[in-house]
Amino acid sequence: MNTLRIKMTKRGDGSVVSRFERSNGTVTWQVKDARHGDFFALHDLEHYAVETTLGYRRGFYGLVAEGWDLSDFGTPWPRGRIPADAEPAELIVGFLDGERVDGAPWTAEDFNRNAVLYFAQHGYANPPTLDDATLARIRTAARQLMQRWAALPIGEALELAFDAQQTKL
Repeated sequence: MNTLRIKMTKRGDGSVVSRFERSNGTVTWQVKDARHGDFFALHDLEHYAVETTLGYRRGFYGLVAEGWDLSDFGTPWPRGRIPADAEPAELIVGFLDGERVDGAPWTAEDFNRNAVLYFAQHGYANPPTLDDATLARIRTAARQLMQRWAALPIGEALELAFDAQQTKL
Protein backbone atom coordinates (compact mmCIF):
# COMPACT_ATOMS: atom_id res chain seq x y z
CA MET A 1 0.00 0.00 0.00
CA ASN A 2 1.29 3.44 -0.91
CA THR A 3 -0.35 5.80 1.58
CA LEU A 4 0.86 9.02 3.09
CA ARG A 5 -0.09 10.58 6.40
CA ILE A 6 0.17 14.35 6.14
CA LYS A 7 0.55 16.49 9.24
CA MET A 8 0.87 20.27 9.03
CA THR A 9 1.46 22.03 12.35
CA LYS A 10 0.85 25.75 12.80
CA ARG A 11 3.48 27.35 15.05
CA GLY A 12 3.25 30.55 17.08
CA ASP A 13 6.08 32.25 15.18
CA GLY A 14 4.19 31.87 11.87
CA SER A 15 6.24 28.92 10.68
CA VAL A 16 4.70 25.62 9.62
CA VAL A 17 6.04 22.13 10.20
CA SER A 18 5.07 19.71 7.44
CA ARG A 19 5.56 16.03 8.23
CA PHE A 20 4.81 13.17 5.84
CA GLU A 21 4.83 9.56 6.98
CA ARG A 22 4.80 6.86 4.34
CA SER A 23 3.11 3.47 4.70
CA ASN A 24 6.56 1.84 5.11
CA GLY A 25 7.20 4.00 8.20
CA THR A 26 9.74 6.38 6.64
CA VAL A 27 9.26 10.10 7.20
CA THR A 28 10.21 13.32 5.50
CA TRP A 29 9.56 16.69 7.07
CA GLN A 30 10.33 20.37 6.73
CA VAL A 31 9.93 23.61 8.65
CA LYS A 32 8.72 26.45 6.48
CA ASP A 33 9.81 29.71 8.07
CA ALA A 34 7.37 32.42 9.08
CA ARG A 35 8.01 34.41 5.90
CA HIS A 36 6.93 31.46 3.70
CA GLY A 37 4.92 29.33 6.11
CA ASP A 38 1.40 30.44 5.29
CA PHE A 39 1.98 30.59 1.52
CA PHE A 40 3.33 27.03 1.41
CA ALA A 41 0.67 25.70 3.77
CA LEU A 42 -2.00 26.99 1.38
CA HIS A 43 0.00 25.80 -1.65
CA ASP A 44 0.24 22.29 -0.16
CA LEU A 45 -3.48 22.28 0.60
CA GLU A 46 -4.17 23.28 -3.01
CA HIS A 47 -2.02 20.31 -4.06
CA TYR A 48 -4.17 18.05 -1.92
CA ALA A 49 -7.36 19.45 -3.46
CA VAL A 50 -6.03 19.11 -7.02
CA GLU A 51 -4.55 15.65 -6.59
CA THR A 52 -7.53 14.14 -4.78
CA THR A 53 -10.16 15.80 -6.99
CA LEU A 54 -8.43 14.82 -10.23
CA GLY A 55 -7.30 11.42 -8.94
CA TYR A 56 -3.65 12.26 -9.57
CA ARG A 57 -1.42 9.62 -7.98
CA ARG A 58 1.95 10.86 -9.24
CA GLY A 59 1.75 14.54 -8.34
CA PHE A 60 3.53 16.03 -5.31
CA TYR A 61 1.92 13.77 -2.70
CA GLY A 62 2.29 10.64 -4.83
CA LEU A 63 6.00 11.31 -5.37
CA VAL A 64 6.49 11.84 -1.61
CA ALA A 65 4.58 8.59 -0.96
CA GLU A 66 6.96 6.85 -3.43
CA GLY A 67 9.97 8.02 -1.42
CA TRP A 68 10.88 11.48 -2.63
CA ASP A 69 12.32 13.63 0.17
CA LEU A 70 10.97 17.16 0.53
CA SER A 71 14.43 18.50 -0.29
CA ASP A 72 14.09 16.85 -3.73
CA PHE A 73 11.58 19.59 -4.54
CA GLY A 74 13.94 22.35 -3.39
CA THR A 75 16.03 24.90 -5.20
CA PRO A 76 17.06 24.38 -7.88
CA TRP A 77 13.56 23.04 -8.44
CA PRO A 78 13.27 20.17 -8.70
CA ARG A 79 16.56 18.60 -7.61
CA GLY A 80 15.29 15.32 -8.97
CA ARG A 81 13.91 15.27 -12.50
CA ILE A 82 10.14 15.04 -12.39
CA PRO A 83 9.22 11.70 -13.97
CA ALA A 84 7.66 11.91 -17.43
CA ASP A 85 4.53 10.16 -16.15
CA ALA A 86 4.04 12.53 -13.21
CA GLU A 87 0.73 14.34 -13.41
CA PRO A 88 0.80 18.12 -13.98
CA ALA A 89 -0.44 18.97 -10.48
CA GLU A 90 2.31 21.55 -9.94
CA LEU A 91 1.22 23.47 -13.04
CA ILE A 92 -2.45 23.54 -11.97
CA VAL A 93 -1.54 24.49 -8.39
CA GLY A 94 0.72 27.25 -9.73
CA PHE A 95 -2.23 28.64 -11.68
CA LEU A 96 -4.37 28.48 -8.51
CA ASP A 97 -1.62 30.26 -6.54
CA GLY A 98 -1.71 33.03 -9.14
CA GLU A 99 -5.47 33.30 -8.79
CA ARG A 100 -5.17 33.50 -5.01
CA VAL A 101 -2.56 36.26 -5.17
CA ASP A 102 -4.37 38.22 -7.89
CA GLY A 103 -7.84 37.67 -6.45
CA ALA A 104 -9.22 37.01 -9.92
CA PRO A 105 -10.40 33.47 -10.78
CA TRP A 106 -9.57 32.02 -14.16
CA THR A 107 -12.07 30.23 -16.35
CA ALA A 108 -11.38 26.69 -17.49
CA GLU A 109 -10.62 28.21 -20.89
CA ASP A 110 -7.89 30.37 -19.25
CA PHE A 111 -6.41 27.31 -17.50
CA ASN A 112 -6.44 25.22 -20.66
CA ARG A 113 -4.95 27.95 -22.86
CA ASN A 114 -2.11 28.59 -20.39
CA ALA A 115 -1.48 24.86 -19.91
CA VAL A 116 -1.12 24.40 -23.67
CA LEU A 117 1.33 27.33 -23.83
CA TYR A 118 3.38 26.03 -20.89
CA PHE A 119 3.55 22.50 -22.27
CA ALA A 120 4.54 23.77 -25.73
CA GLN A 121 7.28 26.02 -24.29
CA HIS A 122 8.76 23.11 -22.32
CA GLY A 123 8.36 20.40 -24.95
CA TYR A 124 5.85 18.38 -22.94
CA ALA A 125 2.98 16.40 -24.45
CA ASN A 126 -0.64 16.10 -23.31
CA PRO A 127 -1.42 19.28 -21.37
CA PRO A 128 -4.19 18.91 -18.80
CA THR A 129 -7.69 19.95 -19.78
CA LEU A 130 -10.17 21.13 -17.18
CA ASP A 131 -13.83 22.06 -17.48
CA ASP A 132 -15.54 24.68 -15.34
CA ALA A 133 -17.33 22.06 -13.19
CA THR A 134 -14.07 20.28 -12.35
CA LEU A 135 -12.37 23.57 -11.61
CA ALA A 136 -15.25 24.47 -9.28
CA ARG A 137 -14.85 21.13 -7.44
CA ILE A 138 -11.11 21.79 -7.01
CA ARG A 139 -11.73 25.32 -5.72
CA THR A 140 -14.40 24.10 -3.30
CA ALA A 141 -12.11 21.39 -1.90
CA ALA A 142 -9.22 23.87 -1.59
CA ARG A 143 -11.43 26.49 0.08
CA GLN A 144 -12.69 23.95 2.64
CA LEU A 145 -9.12 22.86 3.46
CA MET A 146 -7.98 26.48 3.77
CA GLN A 147 -10.89 27.26 6.09
CA ARG A 148 -9.88 24.31 8.28
CA TRP A 149 -6.30 25.63 8.29
CA ALA A 150 -7.38 29.18 9.16
CA ALA A 151 -9.50 27.92 12.07
CA LEU A 152 -6.70 25.74 13.43
CA PRO A 153 -5.31 27.03 16.74
CA ILE A 154 -1.58 27.74 17.07
CA GLY A 155 0.26 24.58 18.08
CA GLU A 156 -2.33 22.28 16.51
CA ALA A 157 -1.96 20.17 13.38
CA LEU A 158 -4.12 19.56 10.35
CA GLU A 159 -3.92 15.88 9.47
CA LEU A 160 -4.85 14.37 6.12
CA ALA A 161 -4.37 11.00 4.42
CA PHE A 162 -3.38 10.47 0.81
CA ASP A 163 -3.76 7.09 -0.86
CA ALA A 164 -1.56 6.89 -3.95
CA GLN A 165 -3.18 3.55 -4.92
CA GLN A 166 -6.67 4.99 -5.20
CA THR A 167 -7.95 5.03 -8.75
CA LYS A 168 -8.82 8.26 -10.52
CA LEU A 169 -12.10 9.80 -9.41
